[in-house]
Parts: sequence; C-alpha cells; structure tokens
Amino acid sequence: MSIRTLLILIVTLPALLLAGALALGIKIPVPQFGRDYVLSFLLSPDEVSVQLPDVAGPDDDGRPLVVIDAGHGGRDPGSVSGGVNEKDIVLAVSLALRDALLADGGIRVAMTRDDDVIVPLGNRPEIARQLEADLFISIHADSAGDASEVSGASVYTLSSEASSEAAARFAARENNADSVNGIEIEGQSEEVSAILVELSQARTQEDAAEFSSLIVREGEGKLRFHPSARRSAALAVLRAPDVPAVLFESGFVTNEGDRARLTTEEGRAQYAEVLARAIRVYFARRSET
Repeated sequence: MSIRTLLILIVTLPALLLAGALALGIKIPVPQFGRDYVLSFLLSPDEVSVQLPDVAGPDDDGRPLVVIDAGHGGRDPGSVSGGVNEKDIVLAVSLALRDALLADGGIRVAMTRDDDVIVPLGNRPEIARQLEADLFISIHADSAGDASEVSGASVYTLSSEASSEAAARFAARENNADSVNGIEIEGQSEEVSAILVELSQARTQEDAAEFSSLIVREGEGKLRFHPSARRSAALAVLRAPDVPAVLFESGFVTNEGDRARLTTEEGRAQYAEVLARAIRVYFARRSET
C-alpha cells in the first residue's frame, strides 16, 4: 500500500464510519469532562537539559546567588581586534569578579563557564533559572568595526524594543551567535518566549533596571562609560523570566584604550571592584524590603 493511499484511508475512514453509524441510527456518545474516560492535562514546557555548574561560596541556600556568564567561548571568539579575542578578556573579567565576590564573603557564585568552552546561548539563562539565582550578569566586550574611536562600557537590560539602532544591531549579532557557530538548540518559539517575558518579567525587569543603574553609579569616576551607558534590547541571553539579568559591555575591543584596560590585571580589577560593589548594594537593598 502506498503512502498516498494510507493517508487517504486515515482521512476518509472516520468520516465513512460516522456516516454509516448515522444511517443505521446508532448514537455515538460524545465525550464530556467528568467522565472517567476523559483525561485532562496541564501542559507545561519541558525542562531544558543543561549541565549545572558548581556553586562556590557559603554553604547556605539562604545566601544570595549570582550567576556570572562570560560571553562566547570555545570556537566562538566573539569580537576580535588587535590580536585580542572577546572570549578571553570577558572570561578574565568574569573570573576577577567571581574572586572579588568570594573574597568579601556572604554571596554564592556560579559561572556558566570558567574555561574556554562554548555554552549554547539558550543554556546560559537556563542555568541561572534552574539554580534559582538571584541575579544574572552576562559579561561581553563590543566591536565598533572601523570606528576605533568608539569606547566605553554600557549595561543592557531586556526590552522588546531596542533603545537605539546600535543596540538593535548588537542584539541581532549576539542572538545569532549559535547559528553562526553551528549549534542547534530546540526550544520554545519566539511567540512563546515573548509571552513568557510579557507575563513574568514586570518585577524582574524593575530589579534589573535598578541593578543597571547601580553599576553606572558605582562606576562613576572609576570606569569609562559610553555616552549611552544604559541601553535595552531583545537579547536572548537575558530571557530568564524570573531572574533579574543584565548584560555588561565592558568596552570595545576595537578601541585601543578599552582593549588595554581589559588585557591588564589592574584594569580588570577595576571592573571587578565596580561590579562587586554594585552587586552588594543591590542585595543590601533587597534585604531591607
């Protein structure tokens, strides 16, 4: 039997049986909710299978947990300029931040990666969500192409509409990272993701915006910020609907000054100090409410 014939039978056979039953006066019971042969299910998305990292710091689940995400990694170098790969400098900044938080104590820390490996884009916020993190910070370094004069750090929060054309281009580039690097991840559709963000992120986004402002405040006079220091964009890495999340652009690898700060231990220590201070102030405020 051909596939076409089989499909025709599948489509027409129920209709023929129904017509025959009606012609013979046979009543066909219609299922109703409440009968024991009718089952109802509450459908929910399957958990995404990810390898959860170790959590460092106090052995106390009551302590706040920060997930630090070093962007790119492995065969994905990120932005490249002057012989420097984004993946390397953001990992170094992330490790410096982790060490600063652990040295001061009181905060638990997990990292999406702590060496040169690639982590699928969708897994990064999922790690924070499954660990029930209190804060998620993704660390990156941007590229301005031939515009080497463009410099300064900036902080992104999630929004369905980009705050500028440059923010939209950045989001498109970052969200496409998995496709460029040949990673196929099955997940929820854009429509479902948008609904989750819309329904679940009102308070979460308020907290993320507050943390974003604290980074800029604590960095004043210590870090060089881009004129548009606070931005928003539809960044997939920030779409954990129940975890306040920001993406910190530490600077531009295409700018000589930014690149120099990001490739020295002293420069990275400045970034770590500012971010660690902002994190502590953020949690101090949370404990007062």
